[in-house]
Amino acid sequence: MKQLLDRFLLLQPVWLPTLLFIPLLYALGWITAVPLTLLGLPAHQVSLTGTVLSFVLFLLVMPRWAAVRWSASQPWAALGISKKDSVNRPIHAAGLLRGLFIAAGLLTLITSIVLIGGWGRWLGHIDGIHVLNAVLLCLGVGFAEELIFRGWLWTELNRIIGSRGGAVAQAVIFSLVHTRFNLGLAGMGGLLVGLFMLGIILARQRQADQGSLWGCIGLHGGLVAGWFLLLNDWLQLSPQTPSWLVGPGGNAPNPLGGVIGLTCLLTLFLIQRTAVAKADRPATGARNAS
Repeated sequence: MKQLLDRFLLLQPVWLPTLLFIPLLYALGWITAVPLTLLGLPAHQVSLTGTVLSFVLFLLVMPRWAAVRWSASQPWAALGISKKDSVNRPIHAAGLLRGLFIAAGLLTLITSIVLIGGWGRWLGHIDGIHVLNAVLLCLGVGFAEELIFRGWLWTELNRIIGSRGGAVAQAVIFSLVHTRFNLGLAGMGGLLVGLFMLGIILARQRQADQGSLWGCIGLHGGLVAGWFLLLNDWLQLSPQTPSWLVGPGGNAPNPLGGVIGLTCLLTLFLIQRTAVAKADRPATGARNAS
C-alpha cells in the first residue's frame, strides 16, 4: 500500500497528483460509505458519511504526502498545525482566539450596518442546541476546510506555480467550490467575488501568523458559526432588503455576496496588508512560512 501511494505521489507531470487527489478521496469515501447502508445507515446520510471518511483518509495520507512531495520531516508543521521548534512558538490557542476575534469584528460590522440602515431587527435569542451546532460548525468546518485549502492546497500550489500564483489559485478554487450556481448571474457573480476575497484574506492571515493555520481556522470557523447564530437566533432580516445589499440566498443570504459584506471584506483586507508587512517574515507564502 505504501509503495502504491508513493507511486501515485510521484506521478508526472508534477501537478497530476494534486489534480487527482481530492476526487480520488471522495470516490474512496463514497465507495466505503455505500456498504454501510446494509448495516443500517440511512440512504440520505451516505453523502455526509462518505465526506467524513474522505477527510479521515486525507488525514492518514498527509504525513506521507508531506514526506514524499515536500521533503518535510514534520508534516503537521508543514501544514501549519504545529511548529518545527519551540523558539518563539506562537500559542495555537491564541491564534485561534485571534481569528475568532477578527470574525466577530467582521460580523459585528456587517450586523451594525444592517441594523443602522433599517434592513434588519435585533432579536438576541439564545438556543442551546443552536449554540452547540455553531461550536461544531466552527471547529469542524474551520479545521477541515482550512487544513485542505490553506494547509495542503496552498502549500502544494506554491511549490508548483510559486507563492503569488498559489495564493490566487487557491482562492479561485475555494470560491468555485463554495459558490451556489442557482442564484442567477448577478448573485453568483457577487458570491464568487466575495468568496475569492475571503480566500485571499485567509491566505494573508496565515502569512501574518508566520505559517500557523490556527488563525485561519478561527477566522473561517468563526464566520460560519457566527452567521449561523445570527440568522437563526439573533438577527431578523427584513424581507424587503435587496439581495445585492445583504447577499444572495433569499431567506438564508450569504453576506459575502452583497455590497455590505464585500465592503467589510475589503476593509479587512486593507487592514491585513499592514499586518503582513509588519510580520517577521512578510509575504513569504505557505511554502516558506511552514
